[in-house]
Amino acid sequence: MSEVTDLISASFAKTEVGQREIQTRSLGLAPLVRRLLVLIDGQKTGRDLAVFAGGVDVEPLLQELLDKGCVEAKARPRPAEAAAPAAPTGAQAGGALDGLPDASTRSASENEMARNFMINTVNTIFGQHSRLTLIETIARAKGTDELRQAYLSWLKAMEEDRIGAKRLPELRDKLLKVL
Repeated sequence: MSEVTDLISASFAKTEVGQREIQTRSLGLAPLVRRLLVLIDGQKTGRDLAVFAGGVDVEPLLQELLDKGCVEAKARPRPAEAAAPAAPTGAQAGGALDGLPDASTRSASENEMARNFMINTVNTIFGQHSRLTLIETIARAKGTDELRQAYLSWLKAMEEDRIGAKRLPELRDKLLKVL
């Protein structure tokens, strides 16, 4: 699998066709696919865009945009990484998932505890009915691997908030015990 075809690690930029589609809506894209097209800025990776997909698998949506010529995939500007569970996002995320036990060793009850912890902290830090897309992504995550992907989005949201960033070390330590 090359870096360009790895839709989660690749970053995406709009093509001329994509720019025209935003203006004309001539391709009849589904609302979620169109939302992703609008959000693509040449910087965001498939992983970054997955946060905005509301728990839907983002790869087929990105593939549709590629197939229709609306976007082009670019390899990540950093060197290739070892086979890690996920590439961290956010300033403090470097190695965020390194050192965690294998996902297959986590039980359903630990996954549920991690899911509830992330949702409760989002509601506490940002207030109820805020960050709904993040909450939906966390709630819809199936299994430890998907929860760990949601964790990266949770981590980025916490880092971007003044109160969340202040409480992040404590919250992260508690969460990683079950994630």
